[in-house]
Amino acid sequence: MNGGTLAGTEAAAAAEPCGPDGKVVSGVDTRQAAELRRRELGAFLRDRRERIAPQQVGLTPMGRRRTPGLRREELAQLAGVGVTWYTWLEQGRDINVSPQVLEAVCRTLLLDPHERSHVMTLAGFAEQRLAKECQSISPAVQTMLDGLAPIPAVVQNARFDVLAYNQVYGHLFADLDALPLGDRNMLWLSFTRPEWRRGMVEWEHTVHRLVAQYRLAMADHVGEPAWRALIARLSEASPEFVRVWEEREVLGPENQTKLIMNAKVGLLRLDTTHYWLGPRPGPRLIVYTPADADCRERLEKLAADL
Repeated sequence: MNGGTLAGTEAAAAAEPCGPDGKVVSGVDTRQAAELRRRELGAFLRDRRERIAPQQVGLTPMGRRRTPGLRREELAQLAGVGVTWYTWLEQGRDINVSPQVLEAVCRTLLLDPHERSHVMTLAGFAEQRLAKECQSISPAVQTMLDGLAPIPAVVQNARFDVLAYNQVYGHLFADLDALPLGDRNMLWLSFTRPEWRRGMVEWEHTVHRLVAQYRLAMADHVGEPAWRALIARLSEASPEFVRVWEEREVLGPENQTKLIMNAKVGLLRLDTTHYWLGPRPGPRLIVYTPADADCRERLEKLAADL
C-alpha cells in the first residue's frame, strides 16, 4: 500500500494547483512574499549577531554590555558597511542589497555554508533558481519503492510531506495508512504523534535536524501558504516545536544512521541515503538500508508479517 496522493500540511493548503506545464501555481502576492523574506532575513541576522562574542572576531570587550553578542556598530565596522544600512537590513526594510556586501556580513558573522546559503536565498541571491515541480509521483516510482522491500523507502517533498512509501516504511513507526493525508508530514508526525515519537530513539537530536532542514528549505518558499500553514499548525499544537523553531538553526539534508524502535521487531539500526528524483530541491527518495545483519533479519521479519 502507498501514500501516492500528495500528502500536505492541511487539506486545502496541500493541494496546490498545477498548471499545464506541470509546475505548481502559487497565488502568493510577490510584494508580500518579499516583505516576509526581508523580515526573516533581518531576524536571522540579528539572531546570529547576538551569538557572536566580541572575542571571536578579535574585539576586546569594553565596559558593561546591555545586549548579548556584537553590537550593530561593531558588526558594521568589521563588515565594512554603514551602521544605518545594516540597522535597516535587520529591521527588514526595503533597501538595496548586493551579494558582495552580504558576503562580507556572512563572513563577519562566521556563518557556515548552510547558514550562508540561507541568507543568500532570503535575499534573492540563491545560487540555483529551480522551477517548482508539481508534487506527484509516477507509478514507476511506486513500483521501485515496492521492489526495495524489505528495505524501507519513502518519497518526500522539500516540505517533508510524505508522497509515497512501501509497506515496510508504512509500518516502521506506526500504521501510516491509517493516518489522514493531512497528517502525513514528518514534522507533524514527529511532534504530535506519540507512537511516532516512541519510535524515534534519538528524538531530540532528530527533530532539531528536521526543523533546521525545514527552515533552510523554506527560504525559497517564505510567502507560500502551505509552508506558512504548517508552521502555524505546529506552533499551535506543540510548544516543543516552538522552542526548536525559535533557535533558528539551518541545515541541509545529509545521509546518516538512524535508530528506530519498531513495536513489532525491536531496535533497528538503519543507514539513510537520499536520492533526488529531479532537480534539487524537489521530491527525494530516502532509503533505509540495514546497518548490520541483525537489522536485516528484523526487517525481513517485519515485511513477512505485513
